[in-house]
Amino acid sequence: MNVFARIATPIAVLAAVGLTATACAPSTSDNDAKKDDKSGTLRVWLFQEVNNEPKQKVVDQAVADFRAGHKDVKVDVTYIPIDTRAQKFKAAFNDPKSAPGLIEYGNTDTAGYVRDGGLADISKEFAGWPQNKDTDPTAKESVTVAGKTYGSPLFVGVRALYYRTDVFKDLGLKPPTTQQELISTAKKVRAERSDLYGLVVGGAYTYGALPFVWSNGGELATKEGGSYRSAIDSEQARGGIDVYASLFGDDNCPARKCAQMGGNDTIEAFASGKAGMAIGGDFNHQAVESSKVKGKYAVVPLPGKKAGEIAPAFAGGNNIGLLKSSSHRTLGLDLMQSLTSKKTQNSLFDAMGFLPTYTDVREEAAARRPFVAPFVRTLDAGAKFVPASPGWASIDAGLVLPTMFQQIVSGRKDTDAAAGEASQKMNDAFAEAS
Repeated sequence: MNVFARIATPIAVLAAVGLTATACAPSTSDNDAKKDDKSGTLRVWLFQEVNNEPKQKVVDQAVADFRAGHKDVKVDVTYIPIDTRAQKFKAAFNDPKSAPGLIEYGNTDTAGYVRDGGLADISKEFAGWPQNKDTDPTAKESVTVAGKTYGSPLFVGVRALYYRTDVFKDLGLKPPTTQQELISTAKKVRAERSDLYGLVVGGAYTYGALPFVWSNGGELATKEGGSYRSAIDSEQARGGIDVYASLFGDDNCPARKCAQMGGNDTIEAFASGKAGMAIGGDFNHQAVESSKVKGKYAVVPLPGKKAGEIAPAFAGGNNIGLLKSSSHRTLGLDLMQSLTSKKTQNSLFDAMGFLPTYTDVREEAAARRPFVAPFVRTLDAGAKFVPASPGWASIDAGLVLPTMFQQIVSGRKDTDAAAGEASQKMNDAFAEAS
């Protein structure tokens, strides 16, 4: 299962969809396009948003820009539900005749779709697009497998620290500048305001936990030759896990309530006024802004281990890919450029709040909308990505990391045992995918 920058799917659904995507890999022995038509209809599948109209207007303009230079070409855009994409993509990879030319897909799915023969290598063309010199390195990494490019980044999303300005003022607190200050501040809030979680955290909130692993020197995996090997049980990674686990307790966020929480749960707790702090994304801004804490919160980058450091955040987001089977390669790549251009990404930011993948466009966006600044600072400080292995889909779908965190924070296993078990499962998945 792919974890998008702006989505936290319920665990049961996540597991079901993700396993569908990975356990039954498409049979794609001969998926290469046999021609490159310069006319006809170009079909596109994009993701349906909760409020899709603003996105559709932006896409319609990008399509119009494309058609200005391709008047004889028709473009058929279909918006598909995110939670059924696994089945639709599997069918498309298996049956090129019914497949679209372009798809929007989550960036953690890149390696899996390449392994399944679904995405076309566009390395040469991508390298020649002038605007791509301003694409940030992590976004480029999200479309890269084994040194080849399999799509164009559409948007990126990261998380930072939301905090209640009214609560901090009442208690005489300042935004924390280190992780130890974060912990002590959370506990002060809880001690003075027993009706609040200090920092609301979740045992199933993997992408809220990983910044603690990364800022303490840990990694998810290391690459050895052409394959990956888990590093989640390293001393540094376990140190970061312990820092995150220390936030589960009656003095901050009781494990009996917080162990099962995911990302959406933590944001809902903050937005409903039940927490002094929360780790949330730029994509959560509208939900918080529309809540009862409107005007009573601010956002700063999540602090790292030392003062002045920003904890590395997971760089989520979506890409646009060309299917390997497409009979409209040239046209598809032209439309891909329009859909992922600086103009389109700028408009998507204004319409949906999706952060652009171009560094210069992000800076302009931050100047127009100040709330973006801490997220841009987080990206500029160096975001992280998941291992570019098809095995990651199995790891994600199998809830390997959420299970590890939940075992630790609930007291069922100590860190060494839980991390060791998770590491073995990750290695099995990497080996199976190689």
